[in-house]
Amino acid sequence: MSDSNYFAHPTAVIDDNCTIGEGTKIWHFSHVMSNCIIGKKCNLGQNVVVSPDVVLGNNVKVQNNVSIYTGVICEDDVFLGPSMVFTNIINPRSAIIRRDEYMQTLVKKGASIGANATIVCGNNIGEYALIGAGAVVTKEIPAYALVVGNPSKQIGWVSEYGHRLHFDDTGIAVCPESNEKYKLADNKVEKI
Repeated sequence: MSDSNYFAHPTAVIDDNCTIGEGTKIWHFSHVMSNCIIGKKCNLGQNVVVSPDVVLGNNVKVQNNVSIYTGVICEDDVFLGPSMVFTNIINPRSAIIRRDEYMQTLVKKGASIGANATIVCGNNIGEYALIGAGAVVTKEIPAYALVVGNPSKQIGWVSEYGHRLHFDDTGIAVCPESNEKYKLADNKVEKI
């Protein structure tokens, strides 16, 4: 464990060789396994499992009952909703050991994954994307995309503040909360 100033509830289990950033909070019955890197000011809710070698950036919020399996990397400011699910083997079988076949899933900066959503391994989530509650992600998700359903389908775009973007005839949208402008071109969104 690191020498950082973090909080771990007495029922939390933190294995050897973990790095945990300052200001992070790890709550009841959570288990952080060996060789994890958890950034500063993260919050791991109750009954969270962080498997070996997982990397969480700064300010990652993990709600209750989430398991983050080996192969998952979350960049800064990611939100993982209650009971959402990652996978790390594309074709799991109880009788066949496939630990050397873990697939990587990258959740990029600022993305949010809703409650009870499932992310099938090997499908990256773009910056500030918003995955709706219960969605099942089976393909790459672009930055700022709003996706819902099973299998997930993109239904629009969102701002960094999580508001639906409505583009004018010139491909410009304004976030109603931040007043930041976004441009849609070639089916990609970027903040301008």
